Amino acid sequence: MRLFAAVLPPEDVTHELAAEVAELRKLPGADRLRWTGRPGWHFTLAFYGEVDDDLVPDLSARLERAAHRTPPFRLALSGGGQFGHGRALWAGAEGDLAPLRLLADRSEAAARKAGVPMGEHRRYKAHLTVARSRSAVDVRPYVAALDEFTSRAWTVTELVLVRSNLPKSGVEGEQPRYEAVARWPLEGAG
Repeated sequence: MRLFAAVLPPEDVTHELAAEVAELRKLPGADRLRWTGRPGWHFTLAFYGEVDDDLVPDLSARLERAAHRTPPFRLALSGGGQFGHGRALWAGAEGDLAPLRLLADRSEAAARKAGVPMGEHRRYKAHLTVARSRSAVDVRPYVAALDEFTSRAWTVTELVLVRSNLPKSGVEGEQPRYEAVARWPLEGAG
């Protein structure tokens, strides 16, 4: 199954972001982007890709330990940016970013120790993707608009293992479906 570890913003925060995205979609050229929807908004900590079913129990146990060792922390959505010359437009984060990065590192390490091939390690950059494009798009006006956006802060209290179900219908604009496979409370036990 196709899996990733994530932090999920609460519903009231995604409502705030949805209002901001609605304004972004009014900007010229917005139809050149494929906008993600609220059900898909998350901070990916570690992307695992296709994981053999036999590895999932060990991965889950290791993620549970990572959550147990990580204290709850405060975050807010704030600002934005792009990857790949406009191929991905994202909202950023502010607040306790050090524990978020630590949880991302622990989520990646959990996978490596469980035998999930992870490829090259990259420094974690907190982002929540709001739009994508197959080709380069000038997203500077969108990034500038996001610079003014900050959501209310919330306390991150759990690590979530998420399954990604890719679209199979071939209908243009269909979004992947995400389902939480497991959730573990952040406990800060060391």
